[in-house]
Amino acid sequence: MAWILLIAAGLLEVVWAFTMKMSEGFTRPLYAAITLVAVVASFVMLAWAMRSLPLGTAYPLWTGIGAVGSFLAGWWWLGESASPLRIAAAVFIVAGLVMMKLAP
Repeated sequence: MAWILLIAAGLLEVVWAFTMKMSEGFTRPLYAAITLVAVVASFVMLAWAMRSLPLGTAYPLWTGIGAVGSFLAGWWWLGESASPLRIAAAVFIVAGLVMMKLAP
């Protein structure tokens, strides 16, 4: 259950980062509201997951899901650059997350 919560928290991090961008500095109320709800929900789920997962695993995975997911959302929906260097950086983040999960 902790892993499901952690993944959901990471996905919500993508939601709040994306909607924060769409809120244009919190000047668009709907996007601002979604951002705030997603931030709180993401933190709560992360906290629940950390009751049974180590900090050194849970936090890096949460931020990594958010970082790579935000990169993909920016590229897919906002037309942001997906240059080879940025793609390589995302691959390195994912590789680091896999190593973090597999490490004893």
